[in-house]
Amino acid sequence: MYRQIKHYMLILLAFLFSSLSAIFSIGYIRYHLLIQANPLPDLIAQIQASPDYTPLHEVNQDFIDALLAIEDPTFYTHHGIVFANLLEAAITDFKEHSLLMGGSTITQQLSKNLFLDQRKTFQRKIAELFFVRDLERQYTKDEILELYINIIYFGDGYYGIQAACQGYFQTDPKHISQAQATLLAGIPQAPAIYQLSDGMKYAKARQRQVLEAMYRQALISNEERDAIYHTPILNHPYP
Repeated sequence: MYRQIKHYMLILLAFLFSSLSAIFSIGYIRYHLLIQANPLPDLIAQIQASPDYTPLHEVNQDFIDALLAIEDPTFYTHHGIVFANLLEAAITDFKEHSLLMGGSTITQQLSKNLFLDQRKTFQRKIAELFFVRDLERQYTKDEILELYINIIYFGDGYYGIQAACQGYFQTDPKHISQAQATLLAGIPQAPAIYQLSDGMKYAKARQRQVLEAMYRQALISNEERDAIYHTPILNHPYP
């Protein structure tokens, strides 16, 4: 009986190893084909050539603080991947029998937006890791963050921080208010839900989460958290 169980266990392990190897190989091949078709430096140069491209130093620091607080608090200290987040996401996905959670850092999100689609597959995740490696090796953290805020979608047809600030608040990213900055920082998680044209109620609920994250990280005080939330979002046409 023991030998029979051992035999089946070896078969199972061999099957799991073969499956993981196949997933890894497919992911790497996908990465290799995409990076050959669109070399990373060329793609970045194309993005930076946009007339709406906004350098990081021309963006309100409140927005940067809010975005990092809610999206990726350890951005400046990790190397593109937070394995604890990946493990938590994997466990949740296993329990839910789905691929709902991402556990993604800003570098991972940038990789996905530059090269990949939104479909959650293991092969895509493997390809994503190779793009993360390239970004972290070739660009500084500030450059990665700058690229990210210039390509992410803020809903209502606005891609990038410049378009979002001009479209929503009729001002540039440097001069948005603290209330506007914290509202805007919450939108990229689910732009279809939080876009201001028809989702202001949900955007405000998300803003509260952003402010709570900033408070937990000692970026704002308890009084500032409440005051910012209740500050009117000026100069916008949305209810």
